[in-house]
Amino acid sequence: MSLAEQALAYVRAISPYQPGKPITELAREMGIPVERIVKLASNENPLGMSPKAKAAVQAAIDGIERYPDQFELIAKVAARAGVGQNQVVLGNGSNDVLDLIARVFLAPGRSAVFAQHAFAVYPLATLSTGAELIATPAKNYGHDLAAMRAAIRPDTRIVWIANPNNPTGNFLPYPEIRAFLESVPKDVVVVLDEAYNEYLEPADRVDTAAWIKEFPNLVVCRTFSKIFGLAGLRVGYALAAAEVADLMNRVRQPFNVNNLALAAAVAALDDDEFLARSYEINRAGMAQLIAGLQRLGLEFIQPFGNFITFRCANAAETNQKLLRQGVIVRPIAGYGLPDWLRVTIGSEAENARFLEALETSL
Repeated sequence: MSLAEQALAYVRAISPYQPGKPITELAREMGIPVERIVKLASNENPLGMSPKAKAAVQAAIDGIERYPDQFELIAKVAARAGVGQNQVVLGNGSNDVLDLIARVFLAPGRSAVFAQHAFAVYPLATLSTGAELIATPAKNYGHDLAAMRAAIRPDTRIVWIANPNNPTGNFLPYPEIRAFLESVPKDVVVVLDEAYNEYLEPADRVDTAAWIKEFPNLVVCRTFSKIFGLAGLRVGYALAAAEVADLMNRVRQPFNVNNLALAAAVAALDDDEFLARSYEINRAGMAQLIAGLQRLGLEFIQPFGNFITFRCANAAETNQKLLRQGVIVRPIAGYGLPDWLRVTIGSEAENARFLEALETSL
């Protein structure tokens, strides 16, 4: 018997997460200069990071020999969200806090519910604990809350919801989510993943953190990887009832967010000008890509984040043709959508480059 066979069977059965192709990898494979490659695969901010965050990172280097202190970021996140500091859990990206929630509430003999075409980390986090994953059919490529409620069993401990959803971009109006919370058993944790929350139009946003007082089984997760432009530094957070946050912190690695990420996140929260500019560029880019996809006669899912998912006749072949032109988008066959590709909304020039390459690839 091999050493690998000694590992837990449910760990061996997990399919590893497949990230978007890095620019340097494509450069090696195709011999294309890095500066000629456009990456629109991982929903990163085309503006980069906030100038205030960059300055904070440079200043924090002088204290890099010290272990991190999360106090300042926790205090700032708590104040911004209107919750107590004992209700904030920081993570090495929001993926980390999703994993913490699973480790606290899931185990063999328990189950979690998620929607078809939802974020791949939900199955990973669930299956890594030995719990059973219950997948419900999608509704218009997004969450069917009625089906998810019906799928909850006595052994169910978590329901995963992404809003907006990744990779499809769908959005659930918040009154529907609130009604779902009202219907869910109080011993089932509802994880509301709002990684793309800041890209929503103001009229669509709701202060979900305020719901936690009424629904202590609600955990809201957010990230600094998207509109804040800190994907490479890995920092996210969860907002939860104090007793839930306490349990998550018990299994959290003590120094799971590094000094540079903490400094950048604190500064990023103060850079309203950068956030506003990022939002406006995303809205303009969304209109640009929608117009281009319509001109090419391609079906797409109405976007609510910073990416658009579109259908093409041969997605795998189209993706390869785009790669040969130095344009990276995201194939999503692994999400049960083999005829679709996902493209991040980039800068005006990046969007134009993508549309030009796509037209010759169809």
